[in-house]
Formats: sequence, structure tokens, C-alpha cells
Amino acid sequence: MDEMSYIEKLMVFGLTRQEASIYLCLYRNGTLTGYEAAKLTGISRSNVYNALAGLAEKGAAYLMEGSSSKYMAVPVEEFCDNKLRMMGNTKQWLSDNMPAADEPSDGYITIMGEQQILDKMHHMMEQAEKRVYLSASGTRIAEMEQDIYELLQKKIKVVLLSDKIPERLKTAVCYKTEGKENQVRLISDSKYVLTGELTGSSRDICLYSGQRVFVDALKEAMRNEIKLIELTGKKKKAKGEA
Repeated sequence: MDEMSYIEKLMVFGLTRQEASIYLCLYRNGTLTGYEAAKLTGISRSNVYNALAGLAEKGAAYLMEGSSSKYMAVPVEEFCDNKLRMMGNTKQWLSDNMPAADEPSDGYITIMGEQQILDKMHHMMEQAEKRVYLSASGTRIAEMEQDIYELLQKKIKVVLLSDKIPERLKTAVCYKTEGKENQVRLISDSKYVLTGELTGSSRDICLYSGQRVFVDALKEAMRNEIKLIELTGKKKKAKGEA
């Protein structure tokens, strides 16, 4: 696998690009001095020493005391678990102590970038209490399969409009439709909506809102689409029987 892939994943856990490079070097070579790490990575000794200190501070490396200071990478599973546990504790503290904030229900929010849009969709589904309507391509439905499956396990009503539905989501109310491609529409609890396009680009844009008029308009559009699917299905069935 390309080394940059490892570096980018490690950066998600709070390492700088230089720290991630040196962490990989330690991981592959065992205990190293700053001089040895600089020689192997081609990074200047001053930057290596700063990065090693950062790794130790962030819990990604151990300092081995001796005649010459050496560093050893903390096992990646241990490092990641520690970070996740710390973030979980921090999340709980913030949830308990942050001042109350009103959900912006009367405005429109533009969400840019594929990952940010997917994150928002995940959060909307995670917070849903009664029902979720989702219109998207089969590819996108498959990517969100686990989130949708968990909704079904919680007995939340799920309505899917797509060209293809994974087998374990068939307990949802499913409508087969074509032409979704990059289009996504999501309604949660008849309170919040997200609509736009997902092409896999950082330039993707979706609109999110809890504005009543906008929510009702999107609900009505999806109802009409469902009625059209049902009507077309009945016509096809009648034609087949004829």
C-alpha cells in the first residue's frame, strides 16, 4: 500500500504529517535514536527531535532511557484505542458541560464536500426517532447499509427509493426507481431534510434545513415520486396480466 495512505490515516489520530512519517519509520525499524530516524527518513535532525517529542507527548512513541535516548513506536492498535477512549471521554464531558444551543430550524445550511455530507447524513440517521426517508442510488445505499440496518433494528420506519436494495435492508419499505445516480435526499422525523448531489468530490454540495416549508415541499415531492412508482407498477402488472 502507498505510504501516503498510512500517513493520512495516522493524521486522523492527531499526528502531523512529519510525526506520522517518523512513527512509520519507528514502527518498521524498532527502537531508534533521533540521529538514526533522521538518517532513515531524510528529515532534518532538528525536525526529527521535535517530532519525536511530539510523538511521545501524544502517546504514539515510548522514550527508552539509556546512554543515548531511543524511541519506540507504541503498537498501532494500542495508540488508536487510547485516542478513541480519550475522545470518547472528552465527547461525554463536552456533552455534559457545553451550554445549551438551539438547532437552527429556520434557516438553510450549505454542506460542502463528500465526507462532510456523509457525516451529516450519518448523524441525521443516528438521531432519528420515528422515521427516515432516503432516496439515493444503490451504490450510496450500500455505503450507508450499516446505518440503515441499525435504524431497522431500532424499529424505526425506513422508506428507501433506489435502483438496488441490499438483501438485509429488505424489511424497509422499498421502492425501485431509476435515475438516482448522484442525487441524494434524506428526511428524518419529518423535521430535517438534506438534499443535493454526491459525486465523490470535495466540491459536492447539499442543502440541509429544518425549515418547515422546505421540509414539507421535499416530503410532498417524495410522496409524488412514490405515487408515480406505485402507479407505474400497477400499469406494468395490468399489462402483464392482459
